[in-house]
Amino acid sequence: MSILSNEASHHKQHAYWSGVFAMTLCVFVLVASEFMPVSLLSPIAADLNVSQGLAGQGIAISGALAVITSLSLSTIARNVNRKFLLLAMTALMAVSGVIIASAPNYLVYMVGRALIGVAIGGFWSMSAATAIRMVPQHLVPRALAIFNGGNALATVVAAPLGSYLGSIIGWRGAFFCLVPIAVIAFIWQYISLPGMKTDQNRQSEGTVFRLLANPLVVVGLAACGIFFMGQFSLFTYLRPFLETVTRVNISMLSLILLTIGVAGFIGTLVITVFLKSAFYPTLIAIPLLMAAVAGALIAFGHSVFIVAPLLGLWGLIATAAPTGWWTWIARTLPNDAEAGGGLMVAIVQLSIAFGSTVGGFAFDHSGYQSTFIISAALLIIAAALTLLTSRKEITQTN
Repeated sequence: MSILSNEASHHKQHAYWSGVFAMTLCVFVLVASEFMPVSLLSPIAADLNVSQGLAGQGIAISGALAVITSLSLSTIARNVNRKFLLLAMTALMAVSGVIIASAPNYLVYMVGRALIGVAIGGFWSMSAATAIRMVPQHLVPRALAIFNGGNALATVVAAPLGSYLGSIIGWRGAFFCLVPIAVIAFIWQYISLPGMKTDQNRQSEGTVFRLLANPLVVVGLAACGIFFMGQFSLFTYLRPFLETVTRVNISMLSLILLTIGVAGFIGTLVITVFLKSAFYPTLIAIPLLMAAVAGALIAFGHSVFIVAPLLGLWGLIATAAPTGWWTWIARTLPNDAEAGGGLMVAIVQLSIAFGSTVGGFAFDHSGYQSTFIISAALLIIAAALTLLTSRKEITQTN
């Protein structure tokens, strides 16, 4: 955060709390937009006349475009006021919603998903630095907690709400419901965000890739990336699994998705306790438990009474995991937190894109068992790499 201390000093006498809450609303719409296809995969595929695997690639393309944007935005738009960049990303999010909701075919749908990817990458790559600029230094943790609350809230309600709305007004109507919220977020940010000019001195810092010279960063980011790859190779295809294997109706589907979201919200509240007392053991245990859940879903997938609590456990630990990895960035790169955060955004989005692609290919060609086995294998590899990261940190410290 020391990189940002000079930037924050311009506004240190005033806390722009309204701007923090406006960005929180924007985060909510972003996360809801990114993962809405998870709960609407079946009707999207049927309406656009494509397989469920191809429909799932809508998440892959948004992730891929988010990667490109997060790595290039700071260079391309180096001298642009960040307030205007944030507003542009919010406007792009609204336009994307309109395109997706009115898409006449699969190609136009994918264009809309690509645009939401640009908005996601641009917004997240600027988010931490923006929040730090808007409040005095001692209030930054509180601001970031409020800001990340939008993510947690979207995790709780987006999937079940999308499933419910999809059953009433169709998947197009569910996507279109996000557009007016995005417009409100745009207006609120326009009114409440301060002007945020870029720091010209940051041009000499080089690219985020300089951090990869540190072996600890390389192994840690690899562990983080493979974790998200394993998570989303399974999570993206939960709805078709629940419909075709567990054979739930739309009401039970919405209830299970709500259970995952509520459990995830609880997980984000309690994980800090475990991270404080056992940081690396917690980061190692999470993917191992998720791999066990994936295996249990294969064995007991036909029983809704077993599947529902298993997916509740999945939500509890999977949704909380990013908190651990953001804490790892702050621990490992205290003087390069912004650059490290930007690099992590790219790694995570690339992993989501690749994971959903591999999972979709396996789902279409070999069935859900192969998708879940791939997920479990990746999660076990992530746990092993996290263990290696902890040992490298000890070696580097000594």
